[in-house]
Amino acid sequence: MARKIAAVVFKGKMGEEPSDAAYWRTRSIVERLETIESIRAEYHEWKYGTAQPRLQRVLRVLKSESG
Repeated sequence: MARKIAAVVFKGKMGEEPSDAAYWRTRSIVERLETIESIRAEYHEWKYGTAQPRLQRVLRVLKSESG
């Protein structure tokens, strides 16, 4: 699900930059979620070497009442 991020250029004076929140409010909810998923996958690829992290295995040894 690799998506390309388009470059957005704004020419103006310092202090007149539009806010990031204003930009993302103009995007659809689907586009927002796709972007978050893309960032998450990129982070996991960088941190763990895979875009799809696996569930951590947990093992517990319990004493049975009969033993």
